[in-house]
Amino acid sequence: MGQTAGVTVLLWLSVVSLVGWLWLACCHGLFWRTDQRLPPRRPPVRWPEVAIVVPARDEAEVLPVSLPGLLAQKYPGRARVILVDDHSGDGTGALAQRLATTEGLPLSVAVPPALPPGWTGKLWALRHGVALAGPVEYLLLTDADIAHGPDSLAELVAAAESNRLDLVSQMARLRVATGWERLIVPAFVYFFAQLYPFRWSNRPGARTAAAAGGCSLVRREALERAGGVAAIRGAVIDDVSLARAVKSTGGRIWLGLADQVDSVRPYPRLAQLWRMVSRSAYAQLRHSPPLLLGTVLGLGLVYLVPPASALAGLFAGRPAVALAGGAAWALMAGTFLPMLRYYRQPARAALLLPFTAFLYLLMTVDSAVQHWRGRGAAWKGRTY
Repeated sequence: MGQTAGVTVLLWLSVVSLVGWLWLACCHGLFWRTDQRLPPRRPPVRWPEVAIVVPARDEAEVLPVSLPGLLAQKYPGRARVILVDDHSGDGTGALAQRLATTEGLPLSVAVPPALPPGWTGKLWALRHGVALAGPVEYLLLTDADIAHGPDSLAELVAAAESNRLDLVSQMARLRVATGWERLIVPAFVYFFAQLYPFRWSNRPGARTAAAAGGCSLVRREALERAGGVAAIRGAVIDDVSLARAVKSTGGRIWLGLADQVDSVRPYPRLAQLWRMVSRSAYAQLRHSPPLLLGTVLGLGLVYLVPPASALAGLFAGRPAVALAGGAAWALMAGTFLPMLRYYRQPARAALLLPFTAFLYLLMTVDSAVQHWRGRGAAWKGRTY
C-alpha cells in the first residue's frame, strides 16, 4: 500500500514537472534561445564621444590579456580609457600604465578615495571613473577581465544610436577550458536567462530588467536621470540594479549574448566557481528565507524530479512514471542545447543539467548560510 502511494506521488510530481517545463519552454520569454544578439544597426552620422571606465582591484593576472584589446579599439570617434585602480596590492595600476601604447586609445589610471560606508568597492570605483570622464555622451562600463574584439565599442555605439537605446549590455562569453568550467559555466548563463528572460528585459514597458556588468554601454544622460552610480551604491548585483534604475526612469535597455566580448578570468576549480555563484545568490533572493525555501523546492521539482522519476520508473517497472519523468528530462535537455552550442560544447552534456542544477541548489543554500554567519558577499578581500 505504501509503495503504491509513493509511486502515485512520484507520478504526480513528474506530471507537474512536465507541465512546468512545457510552460517554461513556450511561455517564459523563450529564455532558452540564444538569438538575442546586437540588434540591426548602421554607422551613425556623427560618432559620439565615449569614455571607457574599468574598475580594477588586484587584476594584474588578467590585464595583459584584456587591456590591450580595449586600448586597440577601432572607434571612428573620440574615446579614451579610464582604469580605476581600486587600491590594488599587486601593481595593477603600474602594469596598466606599462601596457599603454602611443597608437591606441589614451589611457589614464586613477585611484579613488578610501571606500566609504554603504558602497561596494566596484561601484565606488565606477563612480570615481564616471566623474573623471567629464561630459561625454556615452560611458562603457566594463570589467578588467573582459577582452573586447577590435570593433566591440563601435558596434555597441552603433546599436545604441540606431535603436535609440539608453543601455546596451552584452553578456561576455565566459571561459570553458576545464571540466568544471564546461559543466558550470553554460548552465550559469542559462539560469541567468531563465531568471531574466532577455526578450522580456528588452521589451519597453515590461517589468523585467537586466544587464551584464562586464560590458554595459550607457548614455550619460540616462545614467544621471536614474540617479547616477550613487543610486545603486550598495548593490551586490550591480548590473541588474543599473538596468532597473535606467528602465524605471524611462530608459530603453537591451541585453544579449556577445560575439566578440569574452571573459578571460579562469575558474579552473570547483571551489572558485562555487564562490562566484554563492557570493551573490542569496542577495538575488533579497535575503529572504521564504524565497530561499521556494527556490530550493522549485529547483528540486523542476530539475531533480524528472531524472529521479525516469530512473525510478524504469527500475520499478512503472512505465507511466518513467514516461512522464523522461519527457520532462528530455524537454529540459532540449532547452539547454542552444546554450551548449553557443559555448561549443557537445550535445550529450545536456543530460547533466540536473546534476549541475543540484550543485547550484547547494551553492544557493551555502550563500544563505554565509550571509547568516555575517560573511555576506565576499570579493577581493572585502565583505558586504
